[in-house]
Amino acid sequence: MSDVSGFSSISPTTLADILGRGQVMDTGIRPLWSPTPRVAGPAFTVRCPPGDNLMLHAAIHRAEPGSVIVVEAGDVDFALAGGNVCAVAQRRGVAAFVLDGVIRDLAEIRAMGFPVFARGVIPVPGTKKAVEPLNAPVTVGGVTVNAGDVVVADEEGIVVTPHARQEQVLLDARKKAAKEAAETLDMWEEAHNTRINELLSANGFEG
Repeated sequence: MSDVSGFSSISPTTLADILGRGQVMDTGIRPLWSPTPRVAGPAFTVRCPPGDNLMLHAAIHRAEPGSVIVVEAGDVDFALAGGNVCAVAQRRGVAAFVLDGVIRDLAEIRAMGFPVFARGVIPVPGTKKAVEPLNAPVTVGGVTVNAGDVVVADEEGIVVTPHARQEQVLLDARKKAAKEAAETLDMWEEAHNTRINELLSANGFEG
């Protein structure tokens, strides 16, 4: 598993500026308890058909420590996981779940401090019948995710960096973050005002 530790200091907003909208999951997938810490790790991808959660339950025993388990689910009518599944995942070193679906036992999960990003909560469990390949490409929150892509998630959103672009994106993100850290609010305000006035003028605004 590649080292993605450098991404833990990079915010999703910085990554979104570099990668664009296509690598940012939609706003329906969000942290289910707060404050949820930022997580960063390589994706371990899972696909679960409607009403079924077998492959997520299989994945917690197969994902390497530090992984973010990313699940494409078929519905929001049945829970993909509950408290015990999250507890085992946490004990095995899984960094977080990012689920295009729902969970149950939120109070237990909040109490154990396991980060879960999902579409919501429902108390009804799914069945365990459907076998799907693990670490195949999935679509989660509108983003195609491949095994090993770097997932960074916090309260600002969830951004996926393709594995092949990992080193360059991290380098660009660090440069951008350093530049922003060196800029005072006064400097930003002056540059911002100049830019906005130029845009207004170019588009015929007077006033």
